[in-house]
Amino acid sequence: MDKLLNQFLAVAEAGTISGAATALFVTQPTLTFNMRKLEETMGVPLLTRSSRGIELTSYGETLYQNARLMRRLYDNTLKALEHQRGRTEQGLSIGTGYSWWTMFIRDMVVDYSTSFPSARIHVSLGNQLRCMDQLLSGDISLFVAHEIEGLSRSTGARFIPLTRVGQSYFCREGHPLLLAPRSLAEVEAYPAVTSALPETRHQRFFETWSRTTAGGAAFDQGKYAFASNSLAACLDYVARTDAVIKHTEVMDQEFGLRGLQRIDVTEPEQKSTIGIYALNERADEPRLANLIAWLEGAAKAVLPPLQ
Repeated sequence: MDKLLNQFLAVAEAGTISGAATALFVTQPTLTFNMRKLEETMGVPLLTRSSRGIELTSYGETLYQNARLMRRLYDNTLKALEHQRGRTEQGLSIGTGYSWWTMFIRDMVVDYSTSFPSARIHVSLGNQLRCMDQLLSGDISLFVAHEIEGLSRSTGARFIPLTRVGQSYFCREGHPLLLAPRSLAEVEAYPAVTSALPETRHQRFFETWSRTTAGGAAFDQGKYAFASNSLAACLDYVARTDAVIKHTEVMDQEFGLRGLQRIDVTEPEQKSTIGIYALNERADEPRLANLIAWLEGAAKAVLPPLQ
């Protein structure tokens, strides 16, 4: 807001030059000079002296009412800009698999929104390849997922390990596989379901040696009876059929609430590394580094230690 108008408002509200000068931390001669300068700029008298101090002329009253409105507009503009800056600078945009959302990111996001109530929060749920696509496109700043085997170094992504967890098989209640411990061959004889089907366009993320030669078809599609990027849809399908879904062991309790049970498999469980992916050029930025540290602390509280 214009300095002279701001000083004029202070004089009008204080009723004296001395009172306004004290409030503004300026000298009385400076303030008197500036009020005369404002009158010259406006071309009309704004103030008159009386025994009671400073009074506004009719022109001064008009300027006072409009200047107050200008001050409110100016203050509101500053608040709006500050609010917008806070939403932009403190905003959260991350990706995650469903397991990690359920285990610790959900609570972390709620805590984050409490700490930064003006921040916009965007969480993308999906498999690691979809999240990698979004990371490289700039749609998210990092994501938590299984380590991607054969990932090309040209992606420029850094992987920060958090833990290692086993993979288990789940099926509906009353399924024949639940009657006794089963071998992997017995389990894999049933239709398979996945929420992490790789798409052809994601092959570019892999080193040449690990790519398939399956033309335009999505790789590894043949062994799945049902696939969806929605885990909820996959669980619904498994709960209503004899199909089996392979997922992280940490979801045992959560899947139980959805009517699924864990299959007792005789062979040792396959272990996978879980971690945070971020772009190399951004991972050390203070704000992103703080977010990574926050995720590491949240994961450590609920997941087994990295071994």
